[in-house]
Amino acid sequence: MRSLLVSLILLTGFGSALPAEPFSVVVYNAENLFDTDGIALFDDYQPASSTNPDGYTNEHFLTKLTNTTQLMQLVAGGKGPDIILFQEFEADQTPDQWHGDLVRFLTDHTDHSVAELLTEKFTDELAGVPSEVWLYKMMVDAGMREYFIAVADGGVTSDRPIAHANVTFSRFPILEARTHHSPGARGTLETKVDVGGYPLYLFNSHWKSGASNISLEPTRVGNARVMRDRIDQILRADPNADIVVGGDLNSQYNQSALFPDLPATGINTILGSQGDEVALLRPGQPDLYNLWYELPREERGSDIFRGHWGTLMHLILARGLYDFHGVQYIDNSFAVMKKPGMNADAVTGLPVRWNQVGPGGGFSDHFPLLAWFRVVPDDDKTRFLELHNPSQNQIDSTEPRPIDYAGLNFDSAPRALELAAAAPLQGPEHYSKVLLVESTVSGERPFRVTVGEEEFQIWSFDQELRERIYQENTVGDSFEFYGELNRFRGNWQFVIQHDSWLDVPTLVADGL
Repeated sequence: MRSLLVSLILLTGFGSALPAEPFSVVVYNAENLFDTDGIALFDDYQPASSTNPDGYTNEHFLTKLTNTTQLMQLVAGGKGPDIILFQEFEADQTPDQWHGDLVRFLTDHTDHSVAELLTEKFTDELAGVPSEVWLYKMMVDAGMREYFIAVADGGVTSDRPIAHANVTFSRFPILEARTHHSPGARGTLETKVDVGGYPLYLFNSHWKSGASNISLEPTRVGNARVMRDRIDQILRADPNADIVVGGDLNSQYNQSALFPDLPATGINTILGSQGDEVALLRPGQPDLYNLWYELPREERGSDIFRGHWGTLMHLILARGLYDFHGVQYIDNSFAVMKKPGMNADAVTGLPVRWNQVGPGGGFSDHFPLLAWFRVVPDDDKTRFLELHNPSQNQIDSTEPRPIDYAGLNFDSAPRALELAAAAPLQGPEHYSKVLLVESTVSGERPFRVTVGEEEFQIWSFDQELRERIYQENTVGDSFEFYGELNRFRGNWQFVIQHDSWLDVPTLVADGL
């Protein structure tokens, strides 16, 4: 595998001493962190040119690196997570241009920031540096140091090249790293790290997309079977091994309940992820626990799809993380990393996803997940953690959780006219935000409105609402609403998510 197992001990002096403080694990789908070498499998990441003015640029890459770094700085007062399981880094398409010497790269460029290296200092040689190295340099610039890095190799048992690679950052030494492949899927990255002299196994995976597409479930079953076989191998050697499974498994935590007609689901049936935390502590019972069950159902969500919250991101723990030997989970420390006004919209609370408007903006279509752990020196595998308010539901038999578009508080929604007076609305700083819009209908096919000097299309995923908007408003009418600013196929649009978004207070609509 192409793996950056870089020994930073000589540079930083850190090693396998028992951690004095709890440590954090974050799992994050960064939504296409691609480099700018000009070779990419996705059209959106082809280089900008005279024939492709909306192409990917160094400026976009710099914005993406900056935003990802700032998001990681939310952990531990800016120190950043101790372990990060990243998904959707570009699987480097030009591996021959990078020789894997991370220490030399950092040393050679100590005097220059990433911003400088991607602008006036940029060279053909730098173009071959993979995205994970650029991110690490950006994190070092921000004071987040001492990471080892492992990268899943790009091999895949199909006739199609792979676009994404899973990447693990760890402040604990990586003892071993390997990639496990399954047909037609991205490889799962397994890393074994040394946490104070104790082994911790990390499985970083990104399963086949399309959680609601049951025809793709067999591929996810294949993902799960390869992972489960390896976990069973580890548990046969040590039934209390410390194992963390994390990543974008493109499955809901209760996939089997949502799709009862499926003969098997990858996450529940094959992998064995479930929600009975008490059973986890009894030998012979389920040995993997999904941390989504620590949260009330109304707080479970890391992504959105067709008006519902999804739980495609996961942190799943093995039984050994509950005993008093080696690494131990800190009960009820699981959280979704979302900051309103940053990676979560201030009005809707939904993910502010990445966009390539202007210099680029936003973060990802997924929120990161966070959990905390510690090392216990008791050396007792027979004693287990005393649980507080444990879940005892193996799999919830519930419907998908709808987004409460009608129950939002719009008090913090900016007024589009005021923003437009200062700078164009059609820019990255307003992309995906919910605004209070006072407009004039300017066209019917497609239905369009103007705000100041700018024109926007109007859309709603609710066909009945969309048709009512079109029928009740004609060219020249005033039209007030709350809308989520977006761009689709090159056209700027406001998306009206619910009929309550047309209920604009009279004082506001009159401009009073």
